[in-house]
Amino acid sequence: MATIEVKIEINSNLDNVWDVISDIDKEPKFWKGTKQVKNISKEGNIINREITIAFRDQKCLQQVTLEPKKQIKAKFTKGILNGEKIMTITPKGEKTILDTVWDIKLTGMMSMFTGMIKKHIKSGTEQAMKSIKEEIER
Repeated sequence: MATIEVKIEINSNLDNVWDVISDIDKEPKFWKGTKQVKNISKEGNIINREITIAFRDQKCLQQVTLEPKKQIKAKFTKGILNGEKIMTITPKGEKTILDTVWDIKLTGMMSMFTGMIKKHIKSGTEQAMKSIKEEIER
């Protein structure tokens, strides 16, 4: 498994940060590695969805759990990726810390390339967090 962590401080309160990151249908706007999102079902704070990732236009299934104003946990349940991405928000005075942690690996024959994609995912995460910060601080 590849573990990747990226943190960023956002000059805004927890509510504003949550409003942006919890609108998970807009994920492709910030996360360039996610090309398309299609919701399959929603029950309470759990959303099952299909995403198309930029890596060879692969489709993956995810179960996303929203813990309001705390975290978003996206667990990959089927496809080329196995593992999860967890986004956590923590208030820090008048600011908010956004922390994203990936714990993933490629599945099947592609698993040998997990280390190679780690740098790519970290770079994409840094870009996404910067875009989220810019959107909120406008």
